[in-house]
Amino acid sequence: MTDQVRRYRTVFISDIHLGTKGCQAELLLDFIRSIECETLYLVGDIIDGWKLKGGWFWPQAHNDVVQKVLRLARKGTKVIYVPGNHDEFGRGFAGMKFGGVTVVKDAIHKTADGRRFLVTHGDEFDGVVMHARWLAFVGDWAYRTLLMLNTLLNRIRRRMGLGYWSLSAYLKVKVKNALQFIENYEEAIAEEARRRRVDGVVCGHIHKAEMRDIGGVLYMNDGDWVESCTALVEHADGRMEILHWAKERSWSTIDRRMPIPAGSGLAEPAAA
Repeated sequence: MTDQVRRYRTVFISDIHLGTKGCQAELLLDFIRSIECETLYLVGDIIDGWKLKGGWFWPQAHNDVVQKVLRLARKGTKVIYVPGNHDEFGRGFAGMKFGGVTVVKDAIHKTADGRRFLVTHGDEFDGVVMHARWLAFVGDWAYRTLLMLNTLLNRIRRRMGLGYWSLSAYLKVKVKNALQFIENYEEAIAEEARRRRVDGVVCGHIHKAEMRDIGGVLYMNDGDWVESCTALVEHADGRMEILHWAKERSWSTIDRRMPIPAGSGLAEPAAA
């Protein structure tokens, strides 16, 4: 495919988890370099404060992501940051602006065709995060362990000439309890949209890109940049679409556009 820049009215991304080894920063950089938009929403868990508290991990690619976002803001893109539970430190700065990035608790986005959508990370609708925080930390540890396996698997797949595939995302749709949790989360956040009298909701948090009608509410989850590498975009006419970037871009495309640093999860293992 060509490297022609894609133009959108609005782009929504979340759950990047900068500061973790599972973050697919190179794919995200490739995405950012491939788009232009009037407004960019950062829908939470951009920086993983939970992980950074336990040990510093910040390769150059993660710094590059931050610099690219700030550059978009300098060039006129309206950047709105809605902190999540992993970067909840940002919630104390709601209403403030840094480097052209506006921090808000949540937002109401109006599309080109006049629809109104609540934009929120969504962790406040997760019963585990709200009522059993210790369990959320245990789950986060288990999840990061699974992502380490996912990284090793994709190193092997890349050496075999195969595309990116998420083990964690696959298990998420196969485990009954996980499916029930996702359904409960989606219903709860859709109910909040009804309460706010908006047409729908844009969220993240559960790392599962989705767009569907829930009782008259358009539920849209923009996914993540750890497992599925997805974004939600609004076209000039107000039409909404989920982009599955990892599926669109081959390893050779990413290799051609940028060097891949060691330790990123995409780089080849060093020779013995």
